[in-house]
Amino acid sequence: MSLTGALPAAVATAALAAGCTGQHHGDDGRGRTKAPSPAQITPAPARSTASPGHVLAVKIDNATDARQRQYDDPTLAFSGAQSELLPLIDKAPLRAEPPVKASAAYVRGSTRAAPHNLYLHPARLMRSAPGPGALTNGFRYGAAPAGGRPDTSLTVRHPAARFTFTWSGGRHGWHVAMDGTPSVTADGQPVTPATVVVQYVRVRGSRFHDFLGNATPFTETVGSGRATVLRDGKAYDVGWKRARDTDGTDFTTGDGRPVDFAKRQVWVVFTPAS
Repeated sequence: MSLTGALPAAVATAALAAGCTGQHHGDDGRGRTKAPSPAQITPAPARSTASPGHVLAVKIDNATDARQRQYDDPTLAFSGAQSELLPLIDKAPLRAEPPVKASAAYVRGSTRAAPHNLYLHPARLMRSAPGPGALTNGFRYGAAPAGGRPDTSLTVRHPAARFTFTWSGGRHGWHVAMDGTPSVTADGQPVTPATVVVQYVRVRGSRFHDFLGNATPFTETVGSGRATVLRDGKAYDVGWKRARDTDGTDFTTGDGRPVDFAKRQVWVVFTPAS
């Protein structure tokens, strides 16, 4: 799952629903069946509380997340990755800022157990947001397309997680629940993206594996397929196309018209095509 526009300082992050790894260099401990020892926890400043403006940092286990070539000069903030992916991240056309490089930008929260309590100060990585001109992912913003069907709730299921999006007319956005638990910001406000895109893609095993031998998933986002766009309390069945990994993704209606998203936050959820 890719979270687009989720960070106020335009720091790129990526969240994965499967393929968690174990004890690798740079791994923050997610996916283990036992609690990590203090030596296994990603280093971070000694502060113990998260406040508004913090963003929960996430771990990279999907090979596609190191290949953000459609952005001009992105910053990738992440809590850790399996060791085999770190060389790819180092060579990728982006500025990687994990806790071992930018410890002052991260803080441990007190309301979650480690390793799931690592938060990010985006402003400590970038002095100011680069603005709309940096969004070279192909997204367009404007009025909703014609048609659509009323739909107030949609659930996307993965082998180890599920995400439910429920329309809120009062907030004019979609409440997010992960595994049945509502998602809230650091100051307790519900997370309500204005647009949710469920993009159906091919997900296959990569050449990487975790310490248990499970294949790390590779999400193919170059190509074409179908998607469901949620906005304004409706669902729209659309198509998507991305010719090269340096291009953004185009979303179009059945008659070929571009699909505009609602302004504010956009969530893109990659899920296997049937």
